[in-house]
Amino acid sequence: MKIGLIVAIAREIEAMLSEMGEPVREETVAGIAVREYSVNGHELFVAKSGAGEIYAAGAAQMLISHFGVQMLLNFGICGGLTPDMSLCNTVIVDKVVHYDYDITELDPVEIGQYPEYPDKFIPADKKLTSLAKEVSPELREVICASADKFVGNPERKAELHRLYNAEICEMESAGILLTANRCGVPALLIKAVSDSATGGAEEFTEMANRAARVAVTTLLKIIDKLN
Repeated sequence: MKIGLIVAIAREIEAMLSEMGEPVREETVAGIAVREYSVNGHELFVAKSGAGEIYAAGAAQMLISHFGVQMLLNFGICGGLTPDMSLCNTVIVDKVVHYDYDITELDPVEIGQYPEYPDKFIPADKKLTSLAKEVSPELREVICASADKFVGNPERKAELHRLYNAEICEMESAGILLTANRCGVPALLIKAVSDSATGGAEEFTEMANRAARVAVTTLLKIIDKLN
């Protein structure tokens, strides 16, 4: 199987490379660096997208169109929005709200709602989330608030939880899921908390590598279970 794996920033991809060994090949497509690995009989294409929804959506489409991946995985680090989302707590994204998408002045929809969806939530693939739970039963399914904004302010974090019942926030999930769903490619997003509900940029930097390694370990278990 051809699997695409999207990571946003350098500190995340470095954690992965230490686990994967040497790549089969390296290629740059549309300005995006891609490394191909052989993992348990699967072709794994790892793309470093850059941070943010637009970069992430572009990387997802490139992996689908250029490499023909049949599944998209995303691992990364995120911010916790509730007290129980502690540092390095690893979670599965069940659905995403793109909270800075707003066309309410044009159409009778909610903030965050895209016209092709019945509400403001963009769903992840249920079969893949079930597989992740089978491999790692301790993983919790959460709602992710996603936008092109790093959120370090505790009051803003509390507001995102109140508005959307979200437990984590980050900057890529909406772009990846929108692209994957439109293309009919299943996607799974695994996140590890790198800054807590009261933490910000300083805590993020300190915990990023450790949190990324937790997420990588989980994804490798999932790949091992794929047929």
